[in-house]
Amino acid sequence: MSNLNAITILALLSWPFVAVWLYTTWPIGRATLWTILGADMLLPVGAHIKFSMIPEFDKSSICNLAALFGCVVICGESIRFASRFGLVELSIVMVLVCPFITNELNGDQITVGGAVLPGLGAYDAGSLVISQAITLIPFFLGRRFLCNRTDTEEILRGLIIAGLIYSLPALFEIRFSPQLHTWIYGYFPHEFLQQMRDGGFRPVVFMGHGLLVSLFFCISAVAAAAFWRTNTQVTRRVHLSTSGITVYLSILLLLCKTASSSIYGAVLVLLVCLTRPKLQSRIAVLLVSVALLYPGLRIADLVPTSSLLDLMKSISIEREGSLAVRFFNENQLLERASQRWLFGWGRYGRSWIYDESGRETSVPDGQWIITLGGYGVVGFLAEFGLLALPIFSTARALRFAESPKEKAFLSALALILAINVFDLLPNSSLRPWTWLIAGALLGRAETLRLGAQLPRKLGALLPKKRVAPMKQRAAYRSHVIR
Repeated sequence: MSNLNAITILALLSWPFVAVWLYTTWPIGRATLWTILGADMLLPVGAHIKFSMIPEFDKSSICNLAALFGCVVICGESIRFASRFGLVELSIVMVLVCPFITNELNGDQITVGGAVLPGLGAYDAGSLVISQAITLIPFFLGRRFLCNRTDTEEILRGLIIAGLIYSLPALFEIRFSPQLHTWIYGYFPHEFLQQMRDGGFRPVVFMGHGLLVSLFFCISAVAAAAFWRTNTQVTRRVHLSTSGITVYLSILLLLCKTASSSIYGAVLVLLVCLTRPKLQSRIAVLLVSVALLYPGLRIADLVPTSSLLDLMKSISIEREGSLAVRFFNENQLLERASQRWLFGWGRYGRSWIYDESGRETSVPDGQWIITLGGYGVVGFLAEFGLLALPIFSTARALRFAESPKEKAFLSALALILAINVFDLLPNSSLRPWTWLIAGALLGRAETLRLGAQLPRKLGALLPKKRVAPMKQRAAYRSHVIR
């Protein structure tokens, strides 16, 4: 492709070597976090290496495969894909199986004006299944290697440090316009006009769009607020004020000039700082529940689109116009998706809208409508359900947390994942580190529930002996005296 040049090839091929260094010098959990998070922060957007008969290698697939190699080959660990068959495993199976069914039902060729959309075959099914499996690698790694008490703190600390590091190039682009991707990799990854807002610029750095950067700073600010709330130091060697970091990242978020992420950040930072973990986990559950129900709400016309447009109009005419375009495209794409609502239209833009000349007229922004159109209701529930289930599981396991500090960290991480899932309604902001956080939350929740159930299971296996009341009282007095 045109975006592939010597610099982008070198950057993509060098990341596995960076991963090897991380896994040989750091603990497996931290190495996994930074292998996946660092790639999203630094590698080029829109460039990929493609070989015949196998999926393309881009910044997402390369970091996922590098992390898998580091865990299995360098660290010698095994990957546990499932301990039992439940809703999580069912969702995983459907994510992998759905492309086969979708391809079987979409073998027909579609002709719209001058556009010819090919039918799907066995090759497309196999390629999609492999791509889906690679996409889920961070979920499996997080579930397996980031499930301990200290790992939740490690993830939040990593998000804070990453936000502080990324703030420097972001501030540069806010002042001088988003140029770093062009200077280093030789091309701009998106439309430059979309990064101009309110007489200034939104930073892009190496994430591809200003919306992704603003969401990244939003979750960094929420992570910093969790450290502030628990009075936890970010680093041991250098004393940094967690209150100052939270304020700094929050101000930087406002400078990104993205209304949605600014609202997310303001609400979530206040929640983390002022409310109890139990309430935070309930709000996280509410957010992902809205995301799961959103397609049905849109079809039933229960989403207050007019009120949302009026709210955006009070903020900015430009933002109102952007939201109006999103709603208009959603209506068109929903109508198209309803024609094959169960398993969708598949790939090659078959679920999009074209005019009589064959020119594409739809703009699919939200991940939900992209998934719904491509893989139908089954594919949507499988993907979004797999992202939502860790939050439901964390809410149930929160009472088993080992300390108030862990409760605060778990609820903050659940809010971070929930807002990322909620943001998939207006945007396609699903990143590899999103899957990593989902897997880590699920793994920790499973570990906590197992730890709570183990004493009961052991007690059921041990022989029960009746103890006389006098002996019970004597044993109690002896314990108190000691």
